Amino acid sequence: MDIAGYRKTVLTTTDRVRIILMLYEGASNHLKIAMKKIENRDILSKGTHISKATLIVTELSNVLDMEKGGEISRNLRSLYDYVLRQLLYANLNNDIAALGDAEKVISTLRDGWKEMMANMKSRQPAHAGS
Repeated sequence: MDIAGYRKTVLTTTDRVRIILMLYEGASNHLKIAMKKIENRDILSKGTHISKATLIVTELSNVLDMEKGGEISRNLRSLYDYVLRQLLYANLNNDIAALGDAEKVISTLRDGWKEMMANMKSRQPAHAGS
């Protein structure tokens, strides 16, 4: 692969990683807000934020390529399933601890993706003429 092809691949991959990071950030933010809503006994808003986090995690799970991703995809699917179970339980029981557990998983995954993105950026070749 020539340098131009390599750069295109890196940029496309970087864009996908950025999107995934944004999804993790969104889910994490909605879970934190939902925890505050439970503390404030704002059950209607709590449900809204848990629903938004659920949609994000469901989408992350749905886009996994189980064939190409192999064990990594299977592990991610298991983590997403766990998070979704925690969200359902938290929503039904107004359980802040269950939301906290789900948020810890999402934050850990987000941090891993951030590290991967930083590693990708450090490996990019310098631009010609720069």
